[in-house]
Amino acid sequence: MELSTDSFLSVSGESRGIYREKASKFIAVALPVSSEEEVKASLEELRKSYHDANHHCYAYRLGLENQAYRMNDDGEPSGSAGKPIYGQILSTGLSDVLVVVVRYFGGTKLGIPGLIHAYRVAAREALDQAEIIEKIIRVHLKIIFEYPMMNEIMRILKEEGVKIVSQSSAINCEIDFQVRRSNLDKVRTRLTRLNKVEIISF
Repeated sequence: MELSTDSFLSVSGESRGIYREKASKFIAVALPVSSEEEVKASLEELRKSYHDANHHCYAYRLGLENQAYRMNDDGEPSGSAGKPIYGQILSTGLSDVLVVVVRYFGGTKLGIPGLIHAYRVAAREALDQAEIIEKIIRVHLKIIFEYPMMNEIMRILKEEGVKIVSQSSAINCEIDFQVRRSNLDKVRTRLTRLNKVEIISF
């Protein structure tokens, strides 16, 4: 999939994978997330669902530029769980994704190389099952204008393929919309050429 400067790959929904090694079971769950708040909520839900598991290790990556990311070993030896999970996220080129691998200990220690392999394979299984989608980075704008300009403005917005969030007509008209970041300058230029149009960025 060829990407533009304002898009990246993510997952469309939840997917799962499983790996077993010496009676230990590793259940991996990949989820779409767009904020650290969503990460926290998803982790809480999975900890409730697998409350009897020994470990809930995870990694996530958010955004396109200056990505927020984190790895967590949740009691496993340092670098043996979160890092290999994150490595699979990087190798697939995904962002806005959380991968949690839940471990049920089977009684036999795997050693650090064994743990790294198990967490890596489980994470990969979940990501291999995921539907990969392209996510577009959009900029939120509001325009305020007088009603007689409605047709002209709507024509421009339609031609530029913006996503209208809301609109209202009172003394002045207001339209909230989202535009692809790569198309922002063009849309702003076309709108500012009109008289008595106020553009507000968020």
